[in-house]
Amino acid sequence: MPYNCWFECVRGCGRRYSVFDVIYRCEDCGGLLDVEHDVEALKHRSPVAWMRLFEERTRSNEVPYGSGVWGKKEWIMPLVENDNVVSMYEGHTNCFWARRLGEEIGVPDLWVKMCGNSHTGSFKDLGLTVLVSVVKQMIANGQPIRAMACASTGDTSAALAAYAAAAGLPATVLLPRGKVSTAQLIQPIANGALVLALDTDFDGCMRIVKEITKDPTIYLANSMNSLRMEGQKTVGIEIVQQFDWEVPDWIVIPVGNLGNVSALGKGLLLMKELGLIDKLPRIAAAQAQQANPLYLSYQTDFEEYKAVQAQKTLASAIQIGDPVSYERAVKVLKRLDGVVEQATEDELSNAAARADRTGLYCCPHTGVALAALFKLIGRGKIKRDDRVVVISTAHGLKFTDFKVGYHDQALEGVTSRYANPPLELPATYDAVSRAIDERFGK
Repeated sequence: MPYNCWFECVRGCGRRYSVFDVIYRCEDCGGLLDVEHDVEALKHRSPVAWMRLFEERTRSNEVPYGSGVWGKKEWIMPLVENDNVVSMYEGHTNCFWARRLGEEIGVPDLWVKMCGNSHTGSFKDLGLTVLVSVVKQMIANGQPIRAMACASTGDTSAALAAYAAAAGLPATVLLPRGKVSTAQLIQPIANGALVLALDTDFDGCMRIVKEITKDPTIYLANSMNSLRMEGQKTVGIEIVQQFDWEVPDWIVIPVGNLGNVSALGKGLLLMKELGLIDKLPRIAAAQAQQANPLYLSYQTDFEEYKAVQAQKTLASAIQIGDPVSYERAVKVLKRLDGVVEQATEDELSNAAARADRTGLYCCPHTGVALAALFKLIGRGKIKRDDRVVVISTAHGLKFTDFKVGYHDQALEGVTSRYANPPLELPATYDAVSRAIDERFGK
């Protein structure tokens, strides 16, 4: 059965474009574009047959279907030829049963989807494999693409640079100078991208990259480009598959530019439309209080929206005051009975540290999600018998400075309640023995 997909305006005006067109907004109404699929064609395969196919492909060595994204190629981007797929075996990240933390907070059925256990250490790999593959196909088709470009707070730039390098394609990244962790900054440098550190914040970088990509030979790689969300929507699909096709009660996700929550809902809604699931989870979107335009809009039932000037936050990847995918995110949250919560710098830091004490190693953005979870449990919104999945968006090792600052009790505005600095002792048996006795008792 031939499968098809296209760009379509999210505002419902009906305008369509090819996924190989260099276009990011509807030419009629200015709305963002989503990738839409020929669902009737997809329905020719039964829900059970789709499940069986996805299970057979999981972690197989059949290229490109062993990837967690490309194993669902028919649902993601069927128009890219297999020879033009640029994959690093992304996806299939584990769901960690956070049993000890769950028991502490009163929700024993707590899981953390470890999206940072990926090639570049974040969930952004899922979207960039699709976007870079489409660009490679476009070039093969004869389109004159000189380079791909993105604005980034770190993780997008790392993923774009890595996948571009694997494809042998040029990339440039615009970063806010001094606002990206060292671990994130070195990734695009190492992969050979043109790295531009600008004296502005993410929103400033985004404004410039939108101007640059008006040149059709420079292809926009931010989540304003909905190709990204086609890969990222596999997170929700994978979660359900990992629970033997059962849907959790809640998914908690940290949000900034709002492409990830939009993609999460997109995948789940497609599963329901194709009959693989018969209910939808509720979504809790978590923002840092220092950059909280979605939370403020939620307080008005999404009747009002105002961009904010994002303030410095330890959750640097979501330090975004004017999220591109606001319209998409609101549609998803309304469909999935979603809620929005926020976390202070103190709350996110201590939530991450508390989780670390139970075996995790959380980035600050996962700390935002966990802090929101703690609040929702405290208010009785999330119940003891609910199955909850928290999305961990990046690997904690990308934020070593955050970890060190916490345990050195050097983070501004944060009281480090779980600080565990090393003890510096003389190299004697008595000193070591005494320290062990003091910590663990005799």
